Amino acid sequence: MNESPAPLAEQAATALAAVLPLAVPPVPVPASETVPAVDAAVVASFVGRVSADLAVVFDATAPEAPDAPALTTADLLQPALEAATAVLGSGVLDDARVDDASALFGDESATVFELQAEGRVVGWFAIRLRNDLRRSEDNVMGRLGRISNVEMALTVEIGRTRMPVRDVLAIEPGAVIELDRSAGSAADVLLNGRLIAHGEIVVVDQDYAVRITKILDTAEELA
Repeated sequence: MNESPAPLAEQAATALAAVLPLAVPPVPVPASETVPAVDAAVVASFVGRVSADLAVVFDATAPEAPDAPALTTADLLQPALEAATAVLGSGVLDDARVDDASALFGDESATVFELQAEGRVVGWFAIRLRNDLRRSEDNVMGRLGRISNVEMALTVEIGRTRMPVRDVLAIEPGAVIELDRSAGSAADVLLNGRLIAHGEIVVVDQDYAVRITKILDTAEELA
């Protein structure tokens, strides 16, 4: 990967903005003014060939956090953060959480973007690339070896759909949610939210299981 930090940061901001749960997709623009209070931003860290710290914060009008306790603002922004880190290559993104991001937004090594929609700033996105992009692959793998014993969440996904928050809150027992995948299609295998393989659902001793049919490399994962 030959990109310098600035283009990577711009790619990450563009990818994040396209997936944000807003009525009008915002446009990321390098911040020209000091960001207001960021003591309750949605933050996450990514560890991989290129590691990064990320934070997103909005103004008082967007997006609205759902009333349902099962869905938090961090939950709503997790897909957008996943999209942002997808441009960085292979790695693992931790779960988004609400935390104080003042240090990140104030760090000179971080790149900060305004999220503009309909002529006004609706939020801000900060990303700090923490690794030297020129280091060797062997050195990267050596660093990742330090966390080789850390447990991670492996998820099998049979499909997805996008729904407005009002429709999610209206779900009741017996409701049918249509997914974006036809019957018989391969299931996705995700490691901490990152797609790593495809497989088929099987039953083993009356328990559901997945038989891996294909392991994805970085190029396939980002396609």
